[in-house]
Amino acid sequence: MVNTLAQSTQRMSTTAEGSEQPEIEVSKAASDKALALLEEESLDTDKAGLRLFVQQGGCAGLSYGMRFDTSPDEDDIVYEHHGLRVFVDPASIQYIAGSVVEYETGLQGAGFDVENPNIVSECGCGESFRT
Repeated sequence: MVNTLAQSTQRMSTTAEGSEQPEIEVSKAASDKALALLEEESLDTDKAGLRLFVQQGGCAGLSYGMRFDTSPDEDDIVYEHHGLRVFVDPASIQYIAGSVVEYETGLQGAGFDVENPNIVSECGCGESFRT
């Protein structure tokens, strides 16, 4: 996960309530780890959160991006799980609606993983996907 901050102005956001898109879920382990990282960065966990987005890239066409933001953008969908706020922009939600963010540890290391039900195909390394 990229531990960068995107400076954004304080704006109102749309909450997941009333959204027609399937909710983005976040496991307890992923929430706990992200909250710990937010606190290490001295960010206010009542306002700041994890931004989950989709960008062009990788051999399959699309890849995930994650970073910390100090607040949601005006048109973001905001989810909250286990005390963690997750910000998703309208362009990204169409690709990741219904996904689950997990935090996994293993022999290859530890990190955040997105389990996305919309994937049609992935590249061999699992870093990019197509819907």
